Amino acid sequence: MRSNSKAAVLFSALLLFVVSCKQSTSSKVSNNQYPERDEFIVDLDLDAIKERGYITAIMDNSSTGLFVYKGKTMGYEYELLKLFCEEQGLQLRINITQNIGEGFNKLNTGEGDILAYNLTVTKERKKRIAFTHYHNLQRQVLIQRKPDSWRQMKLHEIEAHLIRNPVDLIGKEVVVRPHSSYYDRMVNLSDEIGGDILIVPGDTNVETETLIKQVAEGKIDYTVAEEDIALVNSTYYRNLDIRTPVSFPTQIAWGVRKNADGLLKALNDWIERMRKTTDYYVIYDKYFRSSKSALRRSKSKYSSIRGEAISPYDSLIQEAADVLNWDWLLLAAQIYRESKFDENAESWAGAIGLMQVMPRTGRDYGVKNLYDPVQNIYAGREHLEWLQNQWKEKIDDEDERMKFILASYNVGLGHLQDAVRLTEKYGGNIQSWEDVSGFLLKKSRSKYFNDPVVEYGYCRGSEPVEYVIQIFDIYQNYKEILDQGSVIEAIVQ
Repeated sequence: MRSNSKAAVLFSALLLFVVSCKQSTSSKVSNNQYPERDEFIVDLDLDAIKERGYITAIMDNSSTGLFVYKGKTMGYEYELLKLFCEEQGLQLRINITQNIGEGFNKLNTGEGDILAYNLTVTKERKKRIAFTHYHNLQRQVLIQRKPDSWRQMKLHEIEAHLIRNPVDLIGKEVVVRPHSSYYDRMVNLSDEIGGDILIVPGDTNVETETLIKQVAEGKIDYTVAEEDIALVNSTYYRNLDIRTPVSFPTQIAWGVRKNADGLLKALNDWIERMRKTTDYYVIYDKYFRSSKSALRRSKSKYSSIRGEAISPYDSLIQEAADVLNWDWLLLAAQIYRESKFDENAESWAGAIGLMQVMPRTGRDYGVKNLYDPVQNIYAGREHLEWLQNQWKEKIDDEDERMKFILASYNVGLGHLQDAVRLTEKYGGNIQSWEDVSGFLLKKSRSKYFNDPVVEYGYCRGSEPVEYVIQIFDIYQNYKEILDQGSVIEAIVQ
């Protein structure tokens, strides 16, 4: 009997040890998503951000975060961020990062200041970052495919093929983004229903919308997303069902560094005010409630989400850019700024077409029909090449020279030459666009446009200066969103 009692004690001790090990291992798996650890956090708060003049948002290229549609930069998070930056008097820079884990690292090391994903607030994430007040509350839902012949089936027949009770997920494979709240939720749900859901982490750099597409295409059977993202994507893919919730409503917010108290307070104050305005709900409805607009964007080949082009004129733009030896995305950015790719555009001053060429300029280059995209881009390209040659020997740095060329295209070569002469007279650096643009701005004041070195008189210099800024903003957005081979900071106005 004593021997059996001893064996029982040893067995109990062994069982306790195994359970303890299992709990320890389980804890490590969970914490591995957002590990609680001592890590470097850069000391950079709102005052320092304001001193440098810009804020960097870490975002993803998605139908709700940030995308390009017909040349225009759009997105729910993007539009809200622009409004916040305008209030703070800051420029907005974008750092596209599809990997959430990498986004957390970039935030804390100072490569970004706001983590602006459609981000679920969780206890694990709070160990690494601070969250703003929530923008909205969202449930997570199961994304599943309707049966192949669903259009010919009655509703109850379709329902018979779909999972409505999470218990029925036991033994099923659900593919979710790693390092995401979806992964954590599936782990918890598996415990709650008392059976194993086969949780498969997707590729690190594959975003949720790609997984949703894979469900629609039959490559995987199930994934999970917030209800608003699911709603938008269900307009793209009519064979998806998104009506099975797998969580209670959760908070969706932005993240900032834990030591950025000033930035956090400014964001929270702004969010509280924004949620009381119609602008906030107009922006939300634009991206999440307007199914027709979402469907139109989804079917367009001029969308960075699912398309393959910026405009119908990409090939013409690329040919012209080759002649100029420019990046074609820069020329595309200029054309978008000029006409938004409208070949019939006319300005109040009489400029016509895609590149807003004046009729007199068109005649100088032998062009008769400026409404014809081929002729219009030809005339614009010829004029840019002429301007390029004017500045080639005068401005050494290629990037600086490009700003002189673009400003000259907008306001005329003579006004830029006046600004250079003023810069030289007052001791500025004539090789520096910052210095020269400063005197271009001053050409609207009588002291300067009446200066003896000025030959072309008054100039509303704010227009060409803003023109250059806007083109480079658009260009950097295009590079950031459309050139996925590299991560480039983009200045956004």
